[in-house]
Amino acid sequence: MGRCVLEGNPPIAVALKRSARARRLSLRISRLDGRVTLTIPAGVAEREGVAFLREREGWLRGHLGQVGEMRQVRVGEVIPFEGRLLRLEAGQVRRTSISEDVLSVPGLAHQAPARALAFLKSKARDRLAEASDRYAAEIGKSYGKLSLRDTRSRWGSCTSQGGLMYSWRLIMAPPEVLGYVAAHEVAHLQEMHHGPEFWALVARLCPDYAIHRRWLRSEGDSLHRIRFVD
Repeated sequence: MGRCVLEGNPPIAVALKRSARARRLSLRISRLDGRVTLTIPAGVAEREGVAFLREREGWLRGHLGQVGEMRQVRVGEVIPFEGRLLRLEAGQVRRTSISEDVLSVPGLAHQAPARALAFLKSKARDRLAEASDRYAAEIGKSYGKLSLRDTRSRWGSCTSQGGLMYSWRLIMAPPEVLGYVAAHEVAHLQEMHHGPEFWALVARLCPDYAIHRRWLRSEGDSLHRIRFVD
């Protein structure tokens, strides 16, 4: 539908979305980047939606103040990797490597974020494949294709055909957290639901899963706010 702007300090851009399925006007604020969306049901005039938005401006500004800022990766700054922080450096190295608390990448400074991203994705695939293989063997199942994405709504998924998908950003979390997500998705190879049998299987594969699940809920958004490319 377009967008409207709430005047003020600062002005707030709001995306307008028309939905035939919506039953009422609703506002959504992305916890990751603070984007605001107003959903307007079919049959409701746009001016009614804008009036609804203005009535809730105070609530909206209050919640936007709680959203963390996006962080752009640059040389000299730190990147989380397997639960620890590495300082990104660029220079005379042949290939990307880790030494103590430094992630060194070859090339010029402006190339460093993209090369660090490629390194993280490669390590994420290795670690997630290792964990998925281990858990699948424990329950006597096999999986199909393993793919990596940058999803905001979920850390992993399992298709009905046995394909596993994970967020590559899990490589920035502690290894135990990555392992929990792998156990969760592999458990779906046997139990394609979230009932008691499913959680019992997850607990068998990853006894401390509740701790790692809480970590994702409290810290996961911070991983999504890290940007490697403009």
